[in-house]
Amino acid sequence: MRRATFLIVAIAVFALMAGAVLVRELTRPAEQAYSGGGVSPVEVAQVTTATFADTIEAIGTARANESVTISAQVSEVIGRIAFDSGDRVTARQVLVEQAGGEELAALNEARATEREARQEQERYQDLANRGIAPAQRTQETQATLDRATARVRAVEARLANRIIRAPFDGVVGLRNVSVGELVGPGVVIATLDDVSRIKLDFTVPERFLSVLAAGQDVAAQSDAFPGETFDGVITHVNSRVDPVTRAVTVRAEIDNADRRLLPGMLLTIAVRRDVRDRPAIPETAIMRRAEQAFVYVVPEGDAPMLEVRNVTLGVRTGTLIEVISGLEAGEQVVSEGTHRVRPGAPVEVTRRWSPPAATPGTAP
Repeated sequence: MRRATFLIVAIAVFALMAGAVLVRELTRPAEQAYSGGGVSPVEVAQVTTATFADTIEAIGTARANESVTISAQVSEVIGRIAFDSGDRVTARQVLVEQAGGEELAALNEARATEREARQEQERYQDLANRGIAPAQRTQETQATLDRATARVRAVEARLANRIIRAPFDGVVGLRNVSVGELVGPGVVIATLDDVSRIKLDFTVPERFLSVLAAGQDVAAQSDAFPGETFDGVITHVNSRVDPVTRAVTVRAEIDNADRRLLPGMLLTIAVRRDVRDRPAIPETAIMRRAEQAFVYVVPEGDAPMLEVRNVTLGVRTGTLIEVISGLEAGEQVVSEGTHRVRPGAPVEVTRRWSPPAATPGTAP
């Protein structure tokens, strides 16, 4: 029993001593000078200049610049289909013609009546000019001609309703009908989308209203094209905030000349503002103690001695962090092996790495 008590006390004393050593090492000031030891191998990264920006991230749905559902205005059998699924068409191009035999016969009759009425009007107008026919009769024949002409225009309009044309340039979707099929209003013949530009609607919390404005740049990404960014610009900020979600809808437009983006796609959006060029270093070079951030700077020379440098950090993008103050482009910092070194310690540079250029990121 006495031996067991002794072992417990010894273990407790050892644990207290180890804890004291650990606390002393953890609380040692970053600026404490090197007190001797071997040369430490480290990896060095060069401070580069990169482009950063403050960003607001959101998710939006792509929409066509213009989009319609092609449908018939009257109920009639389809006589001809002048397109196929996926065709690119131009404005006013004929897409579908419905059978119009009855209306064509009515048009011929109306035109014949109009010719007769015109001849009658011209005859009485000539007689009236010679003072033979009364002016009243001339007016009656003119009214008859006007009615005949109006009937011709009405029949022509009904025939035109049987010819379905593209309202704008675009790409036709899947064809849903066949020749000989009876279609009427509401029956979807196909869809037509102008995807030369993509409208991207997304919502952001109302607290960002003060920093959103038309003309700001956006960068969108899609899972369909990993690693690619589609640049656009904000065109409108909605005039109302949703009272339920407290969010505002923002619309951006993206040039889509290659037509890779399609309506309905889900895109992640980064609204970029305050675009700037600043020094950048890899995230692995940063050391922190409480609210303080610092790095180990490696001076030029054959036997460099480490220098500790306090830095003020900005936004992060990927593995790079913006440096607001404390470093200049071209300097070198320890990027790997920071836990093995102290200020003033000699180091051996085993590798030099130049970080890639940054893209606009988010606050760390």
